[in-house]
Amino acid sequence: MAHHKSAIRQERRSLRRKATNARNTSALRTAVRKVREAVENKDAETARKLLPQAVSTIDQAVKKGTIHKNTGSRYKSRLGRQVALMAVTPAK
Repeated sequence: MAHHKSAIRQERRSLRRKATNARNTSALRTAVRKVREAVENKDAETARKLLPQAVSTIDQAVKKGTIHKNTGSRYKSRLGRQVALMAVTPAK
């Protein structure tokens, strides 16, 4: 347990930041999961509709520092590729 005033303040700050990061991470995971479930269910229309919302959530998490910039880029790239591949019909 912290004893100095500055350490006590830092503990309060870290708890607030932890709560914010947990909210952002939860929203991020939910948005990504919804897109992935639409892709798994081969529901191209829903996936295309949910993708911009997921990208927005990822960008917000990057902006707030919850995830790294490159991690966000990787998530967006993979989700976008999965949704784009649904639109392509397989060649015979």
